[in-house]
Amino acid sequence: MLMFYILGFIVALGLAVGLTPLVKKFAIKVGAVDVPDARKVHTKIMPRLGGLGIFLAFMVTLLALLPFVSDMFTTRDNRFIYAFLIGGTMIALIGAMDDKFQLSAKLKFLAQIITACVVVFAFEIRIDFVNIPFVDAYSSLELWISIPLTIFWIVGVTNAINLIDGLDGLAAGVSAIAIGTIAVMSFIMGNVVTAFICLVLLGSIIGFLFFNFHPAKIFMGDTGSLFLGFSLAMLSLLGFKQIAVVTLITPLIIIAVPLSDTMFAIIRRFLNKKPIFAPDKGHLHHRLRDLGFSHRQTVLIIYGIAAFFGVLAVIQSAAAMHEANWVTFVVICVMMFFLQIGAEVIGLIDKTKRPVLNFFMKLRMKAAEARTKS
Repeated sequence: MLMFYILGFIVALGLAVGLTPLVKKFAIKVGAVDVPDARKVHTKIMPRLGGLGIFLAFMVTLLALLPFVSDMFTTRDNRFIYAFLIGGTMIALIGAMDDKFQLSAKLKFLAQIITACVVVFAFEIRIDFVNIPFVDAYSSLELWISIPLTIFWIVGVTNAINLIDGLDGLAAGVSAIAIGTIAVMSFIMGNVVTAFICLVLLGSIIGFLFFNFHPAKIFMGDTGSLFLGFSLAMLSLLGFKQIAVVTLITPLIIIAVPLSDTMFAIIRRFLNKKPIFAPDKGHLHHRLRDLGFSHRQTVLIIYGIAAFFGVLAVIQSAAAMHEANWVTFVVICVMMFFLQIGAEVIGLIDKTKRPVLNFFMKLRMKAAEARTKS
């Protein structure tokens, strides 16, 4: 299987490198271009639809190698792969149509729900049970919980990647780090199908990044961001069933950067009495740019944050294998602390309200007063 891991990665990378320039020409020809406006960072018209290069490289490689490795997969593995192929194709088509015709947010949201329903009902891919943190037991989920939870997970993660696609190479790089994290965990746990899909997808993304990292020659557009978000949702979903020691917490840690940015955006828009789907310039990458970091520095900082959470996810997952549930508790506390502090420092929710930082500041002032009196 090791040969197919390496082959899948190299072939997908090569195809992405070869296909992306062709996709760029196609995007310009059909008018799938991104025009700068007040909310966007780039200053010139850019071809999008670049995600089509990722999608095609991934699909061609997977379909070419699948006949040689399918004997190593279980029946559920094969059903999952078919769901991935069909659902991924549907979501990529939605993204491609949006890149060309600028679909409304509500229409895209409805199409994502339909895609998730196809995965859940046609292929019976669901979160059937979860490993409960701190308790050596599994909790089975009733259908009335399992079905909406799975649909919510797929749609939520799909949109999380879409929302951070604001700088050259940002969404692709963060997705690559998250997928690389899942690949590492899959190797540790002996999950053949997840590792194989991850490496093929990782090769496709890295090949595309040659053209997308700052200064970008092409944007991935919704074709790429929606497809990568869907892929992350599905790969995490596979872990719920196949990797028994993975808790509900692990996939949340893996995608902590896009998920937290989405959560803070929803809270920010709610507090400012704006529609949830209304775009703004308060995302993580916008705030870092406002603090004076360059385009490239901002992307690399977010890469570092994503890698940090990836390491936390691997530690938590490895500890769960040995029933060290206290590690899960520590990881959750560390993650929540850094998310809150980071959000307050850069003003993700509000530029003036910083309750935790103010609390520590008051403690520091009291400690200084106590030293002065003594």
